[in-house]
Amino acid sequence: MSTASNLALRAPAAPMPATVGGIGRQYLAFTLNGEVLAIDILQIREIIEFGTLTEVPMMPPTVRGVINLRGAVVPVIDLSARFGRAGTQVARRTCIVIVEIGADDGTTQTIGVMVDAVNEVLEIAAADVEPAPAFGARIRTDFIAGMGRVDGRFVVLLDVARVFSVEEIATLGALADEA
Repeated sequence: MSTASNLALRAPAAPMPATVGGIGRQYLAFTLNGEVLAIDILQIREIIEFGTLTEVPMMPPTVRGVINLRGAVVPVIDLSARFGRAGTQVARRTCIVIVEIGADDGTTQTIGVMVDAVNEVLEIAAADVEPAPAFGARIRTDFIAGMGRVDGRFVVLLDVARVFSVEEIATLGALADEA
């Protein structure tokens, strides 16, 4: 990724169904702890190079800090920590993926997601998306929207609304305040 450029993408306020007319979807594939995961591209606003974070006291390890995104304060979630693993080690290809999450009340929340590296945009046909497994994945299965079959391997398709549930993250913050 070029240091001077950002990949800007448009995102709807509400999550979209897994497929449109059975055709399939596009997903942004990224690496996290050596695994390839993906998010529906319609929920991604942009991708930015990792820069300086402002740490916020008393936050859980999941919340690494906040960034200034064109005048808006955007919390940055460490996806590795969110999945119960060690925090992401910042490297040359570390990025922040800006996602928009629709809430039940019709509002949207903008959140930055730290990932090891952004790989590519994948087109996955509806026929190549399997349901989330009942067991065997190394992350909570309620976070999985499906398993995309790409070139003979599976890519974990994340359910953004569940992974970055504003209510659950707020609860984690409240627990940190009590500690």
